[in-house]
Order: sequence, then structure tokens, then C-alpha cells
Amino acid sequence: MNRRLTLSSVPFAGRTGRGRRVAVIDSGIAAGHPHVGEVAGGVSLLENDEDPSDYRDRIGHGTAVAGAIREKAPDAELLAVRIFDRELSATGEVLARAMRWAADHGAQLINLSLGTPNEERRELLAEALQYATSRGAIVIAAAEHDGAALYPGALDGAVGVLLDSSCARDELHVLDAATASIRVAASGYPRPIPGVPAERNFSGLSFAVANATGLLARLLEGRPASLLAIRDHLTREGSGVER
Repeated sequence: MNRRLTLSSVPFAGRTGRGRRVAVIDSGIAAGHPHVGEVAGGVSLLENDEDPSDYRDRIGHGTAVAGAIREKAPDAELLAVRIFDRELSATGEVLARAMRWAADHGAQLINLSLGTPNEERRELLAEALQYATSRGAIVIAAAEHDGAALYPGALDGAVGVLLDSSCARDELHVLDAATASIRVAASGYPRPIPGVPAERNFSGLSFAVANATGLLARLLEGRPASLLAIRDHLTREGSGVER
């Protein structure tokens, strides 16, 4: 399969992500930021954090991810799950805990603009993925970087995202929608910042994931939040352009 869809394609047209709750597992979110607006709530899962309610973003990454999601799905609810502090690094245990927390707090989509190539973490993250899925959440995560599989995005049951520099920011490239998993690719550029050149803004696989999450939140408005629904609407005849 090789299908490219845009915001004007049938699965997304006329939708805004209303009624969908998206958990952003990252460095937190700056609530009230012009590109983000309101945040439905959140938590800090940093080790030894004295204030679990402090999900404020200190480095901007999570806020940029949330802004990219909000651009595609302006009416989706955002839930901040902070696992990064001053650098983009966390343990597998904290990531697994974050996935479970998000699923337990009503997230229907879980954005993971991250992943690990560490095979020793595969089983741990597979268990967290299975738990999230059992709670009705869809995990959208980075699937590959420089030819190496990333977990949990490369696992069956996740929507795995790759970076495609040929994609526009409003485009989703559907690569595979097999029985056990879905693979898509998207642009690595987040929402532009007025007055800031694109080369000085964040970019990369993180934002390909965020762009994909926003588009899928939009797709799922008024539809069952399930991999089956995503697969059906991404592959249905007439929904995009075959190449």
C-alpha cells in the first residue's frame, strides 16, 4: 500500500478531533501557549518529583508536539504526561508507567514522539502497549530511526510512524495497514512560529509522530477509537490517492 492523504481527504474533511482525548507523553505542556490553548490536565512522573501535578514544560519540546497535534485537531482534548525534565531522556520503566497512566485517565490516543532501540526494553514496553490497548487507547509512536526499530512504535498493536521529508505538514502517507499494526509516515516539521525560520524551529521524527497523531485524532471524531476504525478509513477506496 502506498496512499497519501491530506486534510481535505475524506477521512479528515470537516472534522476537528472533537471528543477525542490525546495524551502527550513528553516534557510537559505549557498550558495557554498560543499554539496549544487549554490542557485538560496532566501529571509529572519524574522520578523523585515532589509535585506530581507540575506538568509545566521546561524545554519546549512537549509544547511544540502539542501544538502540532492541536493544529490538525483543534478541538481534541490534550492531557500532559511529563517524563522529561531538562533533557529528552527517561527510563523504560517511567515510559511504561506513563503509558499506563494515560490509558487509566481516559486517553484514546497516546502520542509518543520518542522510542528506544534497546531490545532489553521491548518486553516491558510490549506489556505497557498491551495494557493501554486493553483500556481502549491507541498508541502512536516513532517506529524507526536510521534503519533501527524503535519501541514501542515498531510493535504489533501500535501505529508506527516514520519521517517522510516529501510529506507536507497536512499530509499522511499510509505505508501499511496490516492486521496487527499500522505504519504511516508524516512531515517532520511542527507548526511554524511567526518570525522564526523553519531551520531554527524544532524538526524531526518527533513531529512526524505529532502530525500523524493530530490527523488521526481528527479522523476518529465521531467514530470508534480503535485500530480497526483507523485501518478502515485509511484504506477505504476513494479516501486518497493510490501511487
